[in-house]
Amino acid sequence: MFSKLRSLIFKFDPETAHNLAIKSLKFNLVSNIFDENKNDPMFQASLFGKKIENPIGLAAGFDKDAEAYNPLFKLGFGFVEVGTITPLKQFGNPKPRVFRLEEDHALINRLGFNSSGAKDVNSRIRSNLPSGLLGINIGPNKNTTNQLNDYLIGLRTFHDIAGYITINISSPNTENLRNFHDQIKFEKLINSVNQEMEKLKSNTPIIVKISPDISDEQATQISEILLNNKIEGIIISNTTERNREKLHNASKHQKGGLSGKPLEERSNHLINIFYNLFKGKITIIGVGGIDSGKSAYNKFLSGANFVQLYTGMIYQGPNIVIKIKKELKELLINENVKNFQEIIGKKKN
Repeated sequence: MFSKLRSLIFKFDPETAHNLAIKSLKFNLVSNIFDENKNDPMFQASLFGKKIENPIGLAAGFDKDAEAYNPLFKLGFGFVEVGTITPLKQFGNPKPRVFRLEEDHALINRLGFNSSGAKDVNSRIRSNLPSGLLGINIGPNKNTTNQLNDYLIGLRTFHDIAGYITINISSPNTENLRNFHDQIKFEKLINSVNQEMEKLKSNTPIIVKISPDISDEQATQISEILLNNKIEGIIISNTTERNREKLHNASKHQKGGLSGKPLEERSNHLINIFYNLFKGKITIIGVGGIDSGKSAYNKFLSGANFVQLYTGMIYQGPNIVIKIKKELKELLINENVKNFQEIIGKKKN
């Protein structure tokens, strides 16, 4: 059905279409989807100590203000991440700020952390408890004088209601944010986060979302800091400011972060680097270009323990998890695999 509706939906500008999708989910206007592979042992796993039905999550960016996470669980996602949420309400960057690159199965966005603010989101989640594992992605306000402190505000606000908290240092649309990839700044941030969590006496898992545009040397530095500070997970990766050379759509030079299919190869490469550095000690969540069973399969082979998607759902529709599981199951059966975790890191170099 979505393939028939897509041409109509794509007549709206991307941000309007997105807002309509959120409203449809909030008011249960999206039909429940029959999933013949629900609770299949082939997909079951445990993420940060909580059992989940499958390893396919929804990335931050879709449900920015935590308005539709429970309906999203009903679409089949094994876990959902909301945000990025900033301490104070902010509009983000001027519109237009989202662009579809249909020929490339991609998006470019320069939203800039549009958020209703931590207090509002906190109240919403507490009044509507999540029915599954909910990750909360936090970041600083655009006009803050202390980005590091904004992360600590996010920790204080959400540590007792989040399944895990993501420290987002990788959006290309907030000035100086990616500077936290610098070794000294990154170490200071992670130390401050750990100290704050100790003060809060909180055991909520902390993970970090990184940029795909880092060097291999930076990857090594980041891995050492994460291992030394017992951070539980990493998301690889956010959107890229690069990889425009082979794009076909006329919007390819728009400023912002590129997501979707063009990010897949770079994401898989970086996942494999971190997989070899971590040696199983830190959970890897792979993001970038997932829209099929094969693309999820390749993420696992590269070393991802779990995967997330967003852009893939824009092009494939709300039944994408069911589609991925069906295709992935066929691939796993052909390999005589009983659970997807058996193939993690089995990429042949």
